[in-house]
Amino acid sequence: MPDAAARTASAKLYRPKLATTLAEGYGLDHLKKDAMAGLTVAIVALPLSMAIAMASGVSPDRGLYTAIVGGFLVSALGGSRFQIGGPAGAFIVLVSATVAKFGVEGLILTVFLSGVILALLGLVRLGGLIRHIPHAVTVGFTAGIAVTILASQLKDLLGLKLTEAEPGPILEKLAVLGRALPTLSFASVAVALTVIAVALGLRRWRPALPGMLIAVAAATLLATLLHLPVETIGSRFGGIPHSLPAPHMPVFTPELIIAVLPAALSFTLLGGIESLLSAKVADGMTGRLHRSNMELVAQGAANVGSSLFGGIAVTGTIARTATNIRAGAVSPVAGVLHAAFILAFMLLAAPLASFVPVAALAGVLAVVAWNMAEKEEFRSLLGDRRTAAVVLATFGLTVLHDLMAGILAGCALAALFWAVSRLRRRRA
Repeated sequence: MPDAAARTASAKLYRPKLATTLAEGYGLDHLKKDAMAGLTVAIVALPLSMAIAMASGVSPDRGLYTAIVGGFLVSALGGSRFQIGGPAGAFIVLVSATVAKFGVEGLILTVFLSGVILALLGLVRLGGLIRHIPHAVTVGFTAGIAVTILASQLKDLLGLKLTEAEPGPILEKLAVLGRALPTLSFASVAVALTVIAVALGLRRWRPALPGMLIAVAAATLLATLLHLPVETIGSRFGGIPHSLPAPHMPVFTPELIIAVLPAALSFTLLGGIESLLSAKVADGMTGRLHRSNMELVAQGAANVGSSLFGGIAVTGTIARTATNIRAGAVSPVAGVLHAAFILAFMLLAAPLASFVPVAALAGVLAVVAWNMAEKEEFRSLLGDRRTAAVVLATFGLTVLHDLMAGILAGCALAALFWAVSRLRRRRA
């Protein structure tokens, strides 16, 4: 009997929550709740997906492909009832660096390899280990990513015209942007500030409304009616396609695989941490328990799927997952429908995206950066000398160098402090 029980428990480790939900019984009332939640999340995800893609150095349609294909697979195969997958602000730094170094084809191969590694981590049951990364490290790199995202949007927020390439390192970037300040566009600033003011205002006074979508729509209407001289998605990218592209395999060469492997490992680490943290937040909000290994397998499948359609990195997103729960979702069907609603937008309303000002999407990401930085938590961690050292080391290296350096330094410092305190207790 114990062996049978163990086999049953093991089987459930790799059973998608969608299958569990449907086996428990799923009726019309459930579908109505999930449809409303899925529509709500799609409205939030629509401008975010395009903004994140543009900030990552690719065209906005690739963000939509990621939300549609990745979002569908995360919900259909995942180990959480409420997880919403898609492009995430945390990946902007990694994706943009990968595009700059290896091009779009190199990025797609990186996403593919990351997906394979994530699935393998889940299959060998390493899902629980990722969650042991110290809290101070996660707060530090999240704040560091927020600062980096904001810095990456300054050019479009201010409508600056650069005469030289925009550097990746933040100090060099700020120097180049500073020299370009005389080209500042007051129209772009007005559009970005409109988005920021409307989004933050609605978040405070009308949190039930889709603040970001309303903000982008208002700024787009303002720019169009007043004929403001601002760059739009249409003028920069020529709009977005009306449908998904045909799937195709990434370009595989031994040299390119070896070259992008370090980036793929970074994608894997961040994707695993972000997804499992998001699933854990969902557990806390609902009282449910996610299956961490199944979640990693699903995230892996979602990244492989996204890469086949030309998308970027997929991960579980905390803000959209929380929105899904607050909107009344009862099962993974809500996440599946969220992907379907975004696909419907591409099929029916893609031309409207051409009118959206680039500065409006920069404003969206400025709000994302502000919201994702755990300011109060960061401040509270500074109260203890050791945790302050960990969070500041992680934050500083994430901003000044890169994410992997920040995480590795933070984890190493936390491990050192733990080993020293353990040694002192033994001697005492």
